[in-house]
Amino acid sequence: MIAHRLKLEGFRNYRQLDVSFHPGVNVIVGDNAQGKTNLIEAIRYFSSCRSHRARTDRELIGFDHEAARMELFLESRNRDFKLEAQLRRGQRRSVWSNGVRLKSAGELSGILNTVLFCPEDLSLIKAGGAERRRFLDEAISQLRPRYAEAIAAYRRLQEQKTRVLKDYQDDPAMVSTLEIYSQQMCRLGAQIIHYRTYYLDKLNEFAPRIHRDFSGGREELGLSYQTVSTVTDPHLPLPQLYEALLEHMESHRRAEWESRSCLSGPHKDDIAVEINGVSARTFGSQGQTRTAALSLKLAEREIVRDDREEYPVLLLDDVLSELDPRRQEFVLNRIDRGQVFITCCEEEKQGSLRAGKVIRVENGRAI
Repeated sequence: MIAHRLKLEGFRNYRQLDVSFHPGVNVIVGDNAQGKTNLIEAIRYFSSCRSHRARTDRELIGFDHEAARMELFLESRNRDFKLEAQLRRGQRRSVWSNGVRLKSAGELSGILNTVLFCPEDLSLIKAGGAERRRFLDEAISQLRPRYAEAIAAYRRLQEQKTRVLKDYQDDPAMVSTLEIYSQQMCRLGAQIIHYRTYYLDKLNEFAPRIHRDFSGGREELGLSYQTVSTVTDPHLPLPQLYEALLEHMESHRRAEWESRSCLSGPHKDDIAVEINGVSARTFGSQGQTRTAALSLKLAEREIVRDDREEYPVLLLDDVLSELDPRRQEFVLNRIDRGQVFITCCEEEKQGSLRAGKVIRVENGRAI
């Protein structure tokens, strides 16, 4: 997958933009608040119709514009595509592929895949389990739209069940719905665990090797899936996963009533990350955990390559300043397959780039 050209109008601080890219490494340099991350955000949008830093599309429209228009010209699956998106205040977005309007964002997953690593992801290892679940959910959803549907349905059921748990004392008749919600959550939960287990198996194929390269062979990364205690093996068939989830949920029924919240299910899952056999979250240094987080993202890239038979577009937003010189050199020059975008505030990093293109961004303009 290669992004060749991006055109923006009224998007964030870009009144007009028309920029072409190198098929390899593209380093985007400039001072703070000039639009480097906005450019990355626009490319990312075409893989999911979502921004990683805005809750709604209207936040992407420039302050003095009523609408934003975006066009991305790319090559994917040995075909040329022109993706277009139009955002208007107070209206639903419109997205087209080669002139054909798309019915859902899921249709983009077969055209453009991206892997994004931004400053917030540096806390992926040290943060709570919610961040690692978000990593899994976003990565799997790009490849498996059915997983995205299962996650969305599970969250709706979780919200509905939580509402009943909070209000059942005022309306005792609502208690009868709890069993239905629990069974439906367990059915979807079994699917979610199945997908996550398979994906973690793939992560374990790639992430330890990448982390070993990053650390010069001094560190060994280990990943394991943590789910409810009754699931003794997450590789079990779906019917057995369902029964195990239901057993765990039944054992927590009274606790859920007392806490008025959902305490059992894959919304509590986590990935245990170890470096040299000890917990990275508890004992890892800042450098170790940042390297581990970046290794997970680069492993995600390899998984997409295996699944789609071509590399996704890799977006690295302001991560060089957080890495030591050896790791900076690894990012700039050893990620030599597929297309990479790297934003950077420090212009001297240009000198470290042996091949590719440097794009300077200044006040919403690419120079």
